Amino acid sequence: MAFVHLHNHSDFSILDGASRVPDMVSKAVEFGMPALALTDHGYLFGIPDFDLACRKYNEALKDFGQWCHDVECFEKGWDLEEPPVDDPNAGEHDKVHAQWASDVQIWNQTHNIEAVKANKPSPLIKPIFGCEAYFILDDCIEKGTKQVRYHLILLAKNETGYVNLMKMMSEAGSKDMFYYKPRTTLEMLKRYHEGIICTSACVSGIIPRMLFEGRPEEAERWAKIYQDIFGDDFYLEIQDHGLSDPSWGGYTDRTLAERIVKMGHDLGIKVVATNDNHYLTKEDASVQDIASCIGSGARVDDENRKRMTGSEFYLKSEQEMRQIFSWCPEAIENTIEVANKCNYELDWTHMYLPKFPDLAEGETSEERFRKECELGLARRYGDDWQNVVINEINVKDRFEYEYDIICKKGFADYFLIVQEYVRWAKENGIGVGPGRGSAAGAIVAYAMDITSFDPLENGLMFERFLSPQRSEMPDIDMDFDDERRLEVVEHVRQIYGSERVSHVITYSTIKAKQAINDACRVLGYPVYMGQRLSKMIPGDPNAHLKFVLHKAQEGQKGADQYSADFEDAYENDPDARRIIDAALSIEGLHRGEGVHACAVLIAPTPVNDHVPTKVDTKGGVEITQYEGHSVADMGLLKMDFLGLRTLTVISRAIKNVKDNYGIDIDVDNIPFTDPEIYRLLREGRTAGVFQVESAGMTATIKGMRPTEYKHIVALIALYRPGPLNAGMVTSYINRMNGREEVKDYDPRLHDILEETYGTMVYQEQVMQISMKMSGFTAGESDKVRKAVAKKKIKLMQEVVQHWDDGTDETMEAHWKNGAVRNGFDRSVAESIWDDVLEFASYAFNKSHSAGYAILVMQTAWIKAHYPHEFMAAVLTSYMGKTDKIVHYVSACRHEGIKILPPDINESGKDFTATKEGIRFGFAGIRGVGAGVGEAIMLERQKGGPFANIHDFVDRVDASQAKRNVVEALIKAGAFDSTGYTRMQMMSFVDKNNPQNIIDAATKRQKDKAVGQFSMFDMFAEVEGSGFSDIVPEPDGVEWDRRFKLT
Repeated sequence: MAFVHLHNHSDFSILDGASRVPDMVSKAVEFGMPALALTDHGYLFGIPDFDLACRKYNEALKDFGQWCHDVECFEKGWDLEEPPVDDPNAGEHDKVHAQWASDVQIWNQTHNIEAVKANKPSPLIKPIFGCEAYFILDDCIEKGTKQVRYHLILLAKNETGYVNLMKMMSEAGSKDMFYYKPRTTLEMLKRYHEGIICTSACVSGIIPRMLFEGRPEEAERWAKIYQDIFGDDFYLEIQDHGLSDPSWGGYTDRTLAERIVKMGHDLGIKVVATNDNHYLTKEDASVQDIASCIGSGARVDDENRKRMTGSEFYLKSEQEMRQIFSWCPEAIENTIEVANKCNYELDWTHMYLPKFPDLAEGETSEERFRKECELGLARRYGDDWQNVVINEINVKDRFEYEYDIICKKGFADYFLIVQEYVRWAKENGIGVGPGRGSAAGAIVAYAMDITSFDPLENGLMFERFLSPQRSEMPDIDMDFDDERRLEVVEHVRQIYGSERVSHVITYSTIKAKQAINDACRVLGYPVYMGQRLSKMIPGDPNAHLKFVLHKAQEGQKGADQYSADFEDAYENDPDARRIIDAALSIEGLHRGEGVHACAVLIAPTPVNDHVPTKVDTKGGVEITQYEGHSVADMGLLKMDFLGLRTLTVISRAIKNVKDNYGIDIDVDNIPFTDPEIYRLLREGRTAGVFQVESAGMTATIKGMRPTEYKHIVALIALYRPGPLNAGMVTSYINRMNGREEVKDYDPRLHDILEETYGTMVYQEQVMQISMKMSGFTAGESDKVRKAVAKKKIKLMQEVVQHWDDGTDETMEAHWKNGAVRNGFDRSVAESIWDDVLEFASYAFNKSHSAGYAILVMQTAWIKAHYPHEFMAAVLTSYMGKTDKIVHYVSACRHEGIKILPPDINESGKDFTATKEGIRFGFAGIRGVGAGVGEAIMLERQKGGPFANIHDFVDRVDASQAKRNVVEALIKAGAFDSTGYTRMQMMSFVDKNNPQNIIDAATKRQKDKAVGQFSMFDMFAEVEGSGFSDIVPEPDGVEWDRRFKLT
């Protein structure tokens, strides 16, 4: 006896379902169900999480662990021992021993590792991937026609079915088919039916709806249509939530189910029993109700709103379902038949890397990769690069080492792909960052101009980027000029084909403060109550209400989030308690979806061969239905094209210098020894300088008094909450300036920690110590780095691992014992290990610090030598953001840079650098904007300087020179140089003035457009025409200074 739920909505049915995917799987396991389907509305959003949640249970099985061990032994040629016979759990031991015996038998017969991998043990719970589609009739496809959407459940049987389901749901959510909801048609069902099971869904399915309308023949016709398409894989679906509705034509849930069962018997179609699950337990009905109100904007006390009636839409046990459908037991049994047909889970082991498209005939990717690297190495290190040694590392040896690992892993195409779009960006004048993240540790990236600083000179490790033991795709994130980033994405789309390139989705969840405010609104409380409670929550965006409400023990997760005021409100204010309880229930639920800020997917074939896609309903671009981590973990190429404002500033500052001085700055070759850089930083003139302009960072850098690039690298790594709270920043600065003794753990480790004065600042230092002292291989050192960074104490101290030197011991034991084997005192190894556990979790990626420190140096150098040009670029980058403009204008004045007011004949659209200072740009004036600025400049270029405000409104198109724009220009002082006071000019444009020049100019321009001219127009360009006579002389009367400033 068994039962499987085939109709289930998670919170990926956004603001409709209220069950979290892991909780659904846990509940199904608790009930002993062998499988579970996920059928969210219209999309496949939750499939990756669902698959992983099931895997968590399945991979915890002991026979699964034995199978994994067997596969690893056969792959690596290790001896495979028989499981011990004294296992206390006889039942589990039987399964484990049977698995071992079966694996050994298969291996002995075939010596084929794939055959052993295929002998995977049965899962505890099997995921069934599905969707509740919105089905429309073919004559409703045209947008704007009356839309009747029917529900239909679709389940993937196998890989073919899963791919077809992805393609169908991608088409349903495409720009052509999306209309309020993703829509599926009969033609699509016929085209994509293979490998898919279909059920007739809930009361919103077309068959129940036809019965409600008193059209049983039409209901049967549609059942036959589905049966013709899906054959024995079409099932009629019955539900019983104990409900009825006036619109159901006299049916109740029970009588509808009975009618559908009769139909099934008459037509030879099997029936399955389901529950339309939207929440986990009966008590969670209110959670779904609140979520639904958030989505609809309604309040829970609104009697007229759309809602789910009753509290029966929860994940029921087999016993509950059998009791409800005791009159139709075959409908229960048939759920097992459906589940047995569905046998597909996601493959997280393969890579789907596109081939680099621009290879010569007969050329392999590996050959091209070597060619590009060797050309680059010669350019970087000279023609004799094979013999160059830097920091005791031979360039050729390092290259060959990296090349060998990359090619063995099949990643040559990856580097060629990145190199191509980075090269294209640079060739087209788009600013590209020097390198971010661990990729800067690869000499091949440096050779290919993907990064711009030497990993050998900077002591960076390739293994931090890509170790021999890691199987996942490399991760090279690139920074581009913020204003031109999308040009690079569009170039990639043109190179690989638009169907193979997609933006990536991101999901928003209900955070702590938002949960309070949402709960407050839907429960009908005044806004101020939500605001009052949410202000008690710490500013940490990752705060959780349970930690805010209940104080955790010191040192435990969330201990710093507690609010005594919040707890007091909960304990003593019934309304606050009601709001908080509601907020706790909805916190973490998915609230919306959008486009990831920088992630782009590049696939070897159309994207929806691999993951489903949809149109972003706000921006209209195609996006994946799976979020970034999922698509990357599934082996797809996800690239991050990040927009960095600083690169925009650098590009614009370089142009400003060129315009003003005719000098071409090569920002990649500025001297890091230039004392002006460090003088500017020590004096705190950091406004606009990358990463160091905050008040806290400025104070720190003034106290540090840096004199070398390495100091800036360390500062970028250290200035984070963890190291700051641990006192690491203070200790580093004191050691650097000789106020604290620098101590070595052991003289043999001096070279590793020398640059940071004996402090473990970088993750690479932890890796290097593990290798030099304890004998970890480079790949194993990366495992240490990961374990330390994520504070996996149990993994480090309790899990016995097999190491490359043949030992089997825990990571901690290998650290200490390996040190002793290499001649170090155990006390030294123990001392360093203790410090690693205490401080190394704060250690930072040196490659990333080094790359971002370069941007600090570049922006500081430009500002030190060309302050006007640099700050003009900074101000221009914040056009339209008044608070930022005010901040940087104030900073300029503080640093002695004169801000010149906007001038109708001198200003450009942007802020302009002059010898005297920085001229305010038109687009920087609130209410003016870039479009108006361009119109003014165009007219000025065509007709010369403006004589006065009358000349301005007469010449500039009235659609641009609107009253509010002209008033903004007057108030900003843009016309001050024409000799008129602001008070007088405001009277010229005052709408209450019947002779105001705005209305007059607008009329004259309209008359010109239709060929009507006044006597004035006929003589306007004739000397002595009287033009000057109608322009009043300046009267010199001005507002007082206080009024003028307002």
